[in-house]
Amino acid sequence: MKAIAINGSPRRGWNTEKLLKEALRGAESVGAETRLVQLYDLNYTGCKSCFGCKRKGEELYCCILKDNLSPVLEEIFEADALLLGSPIYFGNISGQMASFIERLGFPLLSYDDYTKRLFNGKINSALFYTMNVPEEFYKSHMEQSLQNRVGILQRLGGLVEVYAACDTYQFTDYSKYHTATFDEGHKRKVRDEQFPKDLKAAYEIGRRLMIDKL
Repeated sequence: MKAIAINGSPRRGWNTEKLLKEALRGAESVGAETRLVQLYDLNYTGCKSCFGCKRKGEELYCCILKDNLSPVLEEIFEADALLLGSPIYFGNISGQMASFIERLGFPLLSYDDYTKRLFNGKINSALFYTMNVPEEFYKSHMEQSLQNRVGILQRLGGLVEVYAACDTYQFTDYSKYHTATFDEGHKRKVRDEQFPKDLKAAYEIGRRLMIDKL
C-alpha cells in the first residue's frame, strides 16, 4: 500500500505540512509506504486546455503534458491514498494547488458523459485546509465554495474526507509583522490547545483511509 501527500503550501514545516505528515504517520501505522511532495519545489503549469487527454486513442485519465508534475501524477494513479494540503488564501486554495488539481482533475472528466468514471481504480483521498479565520467563518463563508474540490476527488473512486484547521498560528514572532487585526495571545492559545487535536485528527484520517484498503 502507498499513500502520497501533496503539500500546496510554500511554507515548509508549518501548519499544512504538519497536518500532512501526521496523516502520513497514520497511514504508516497500518503498513503503508508514504511520500511527501512539495509542490513549490516543482516547475509546472496548470491545465493548458490542449485537450490531449480527450483525443481518441489516448489514455483517458492521464494528462499528456510533460514537466516536473508528470511523474507525480503517474505515481498517484498507482497509489492507494492521496492526501492534499493547502493553506487558504483569499478564500481559496493556493495557486500551486489549484494548478495541480487542474492537471489531476480535467483528464478524469469525460466529455462524452459527465457521469462516467474514466479511472476504474480506487484511490482514497483527503483534503486538509489551513486558515487563519475562525471555524465559524469557515463554516458560514467558505466551506460550501470549496466543496467542488471534493467532486473532483470523487472521480478517483474512493473515500473522500475534508478537514479544516482554523484560526491557525502564523508567525514565530507576531511583533515583527503588521498584524493588528490578530490577537497573538488568542492565536497562541489555539495553537497550544486546538492544533494538537487537528494533528490527531489528521493522523486518524490517514490511518482510516489506509485501513479501508486492507
